[in-house]
Amino acid sequence: MKKLLALVVLDAMTSPLWAATQSVTLSVPGMNCAACPITVKKALTKVSGVSTIDVNLDQREARVTFDDAKANVEALTRATKDAGYPSTVVGAAK
Repeated sequence: MKKLLALVVLDAMTSPLWAATQSVTLSVPGMNCAACPITVKKALTKVSGVSTIDVNLDQREARVTFDDAKANVEALTRATKDAGYPSTVVGAAK
């Protein structure tokens, strides 16, 4: 029992208590064909901590939900830029 309690305490001390799931909407104006959202989604999928991605070609936006202990907005915009689709933040919500 003492070992279990020690593991729980150790885990709590090493895990960031302030980590949270966040959502952000990225404007991706360079998307202009049916293959573009696939490329953007694939690039965002490679960012550690990303849990959901919804890319909308008509609105030229990508809504991304991620764990802010593992990813950040800069990593998301860098991923789209590196894939050839620079993006900017248009909205964020917790």
